[in-house]
Amino acid sequence: MLESVHQPSIAAVLRECLAETEVIFERQLASDFPAVNTLCRHVERYRGKMLRPTLVILTGLAAGRDPLARSTITEQHLVVASVAEMIHMATLVHDDVLDDATTRRKGETVSALRGNETAVMLGDYLISNAFHLCSRAGNPALNLQFGEVTNTLCEGELVQLSHRDDMSLDEPTYFEIIRRKTAVLVGACCRFGAMLSGAAPNVVQALDRFGMAVGTAFQIQDDLLDLAGKEDVVGKSLGRDLDKGKMTLPLILLLAQASGAERAFVLEAIERRDDSALRTMAERSGAIVRARERAAAIVASARGELACLPPSPVRDLLHELAERTVSREF
Repeated sequence: MLESVHQPSIAAVLRECLAETEVIFERQLASDFPAVNTLCRHVERYRGKMLRPTLVILTGLAAGRDPLARSTITEQHLVVASVAEMIHMATLVHDDVLDDATTRRKGETVSALRGNETAVMLGDYLISNAFHLCSRAGNPALNLQFGEVTNTLCEGELVQLSHRDDMSLDEPTYFEIIRRKTAVLVGACCRFGAMLSGAAPNVVQALDRFGMAVGTAFQIQDDLLDLAGKEDVVGKSLGRDLDKGKMTLPLILLLAQASGAERAFVLEAIERRDDSALRTMAERSGAIVRARERAAAIVASARGELACLPPSPVRDLLHELAERTVSREF
């Protein structure tokens, strides 16, 4: 995420903070048992873009008195960044079980490598350690808020599971699902980053909305890549949404405009799990373009929330990060 940053000082601060976050993360997960450590090292490859820790740090900098000062980022910021990434990785491990996925980050998933039982327990281990680590921050309110976030994440997954093979799923329900299963944690990262820097309540709330919007757009792009991406580029198993009967935005938009025989053909392709035919129809009908436009509009609303911050290179970087949410190919 740093390739086009023209302020080396910001890049250096972010790199330093992310490196310290990784140290906290790895130290927390260290076990006396080699088998546990092997699994944790394997799952550390899931960190990838580290979007959530990056947002904690950048919003903490942007909302602080000096957006360029390393001293703005406290130990609490770094602990929260580690906790957020640990919770996120737990959801990925569990998602791979739910989706029967075999590949993530161009490597084997834990469930493919060691089986579902091990993957479920590893996900639980990550969540347990996340809350153990959070207690180190010395702020009980953080534990409470992270608890609310994880409750919401689980609700989102349960609601999504209840709508598998529901070809009548509408847009409001789809957006409520992705708000709960993805956006709420991203929003919390931005909220915590600002809150721990002592930002005013209106700034904390605006950055929470920024994160929620970025998280929503991120999930729409994920859903688009699952339907229309290339596995060797994306680096994880694709077509899992369709295989598991999940209706995502491009398919909802495709069905909404189809009528008569065309609608029947779309429904039949969904039932057959014919991702190739559905990708072709979604491209020809413009459903994929419209889904991308919807994600772009959400990113625009996210960028509007950044008006609460004074101009700074860090704010510019948050603008850029939001834009990259919908331009990424992995």
